[in-house]
Amino acid sequence: MLYKKTEKIEMLPEEQKKADRRKGYTAAVCFSVLVGFSFLGIKVSQPYADSLDILCYRYDFAFAAVILLMLFRIIRTEIRQRPKSKLLLTAGFYVGFMAFQVIGLVFTTSVEGAIFFAIIPIIVKVIASAFLGEKSTWKQNGFVGLSVASLILMIVMGAGTLDLKPAGVVLLLISSFAMALSNVFMRYARNDCRPIEITVTIVIMGFIVFNTAAAVKGLANGEGFTDYFAPLANPQVFIATAYLGIGCILLSAHLMSYMLSKMEAVKGTIFGNLSTAISIVAGVVILGEPLRWYHVVCTLLIIAGVLGICFSGSSIEKTDKEK
Repeated sequence: MLYKKTEKIEMLPEEQKKADRRKGYTAAVCFSVLVGFSFLGIKVSQPYADSLDILCYRYDFAFAAVILLMLFRIIRTEIRQRPKSKLLLTAGFYVGFMAFQVIGLVFTTSVEGAIFFAIIPIIVKVIASAFLGEKSTWKQNGFVGLSVASLILMIVMGAGTLDLKPAGVVLLLISSFAMALSNVFMRYARNDCRPIEITVTIVIMGFIVFNTAAAVKGLANGEGFTDYFAPLANPQVFIATAYLGIGCILLSAHLMSYMLSKMEAVKGTIFGNLSTAISIVAGVVILGEPLRWYHVVCTLLIIAGVLGICFSGSSIEKTDKEK
């Protein structure tokens, strides 16, 4: 039988870099939108369940989705062959971020939690510079500052007054550092672990940690597991937590891991600030919350900061071009 021999056309290094950047930015935008609408699911669920139970349901749905995807061979992992330390540290910091955030919000408000979440890109920049050698230009530093300051300003002006408690401050700071370290380790592990393997490890670890915490809490209160699934009988809670688990943990963790394999840590992390801005704007559009002038101005400044970071090359890229 005659056949035509086909040759694989390989991309040039510069073309590959551009393609990777496009994929990374596409993943980043999808991540921002998914996480940006997570507040709707949380608001729907809060009247029926406490924060720990909602977190458990989120990981339950994410874990169930992972099992189904693996059973139908839609995803495949080789976790046993990967460096365990990198996987466990990356997942551990991610789960630690959520754990300390939930505990911290007991002592403070969600508004104050959002402020500490907003400073994560600055922490990432410092850690990535020291640990990964990712040096940023003065332009990038300025755009990071613009995005962070604009988000904090919008949150503070919307809150009116803040009542920071020492315990809440410490816990939320630890949470922010944990998220920053998780992002840096996602970047660090990119050559040894595939994004899906990091994602699956995060889901499994979170499922075990938070369900164990819920079990201990139930036994300590003498409630057991009788009411564990009761809130899920409400269709709104079921749909909301399914979205929070599958969309805002499974998919968002995968998108975060993927985009950090394609771009510098600070670039990937800054999209978290964009997601917070989306949450606030979506509240105005969907829930009919009042639109203030500072919502418009600060959102535009956050977007300008994100775009500025993306289009201003890092010192690493400039060094590569000079070579």
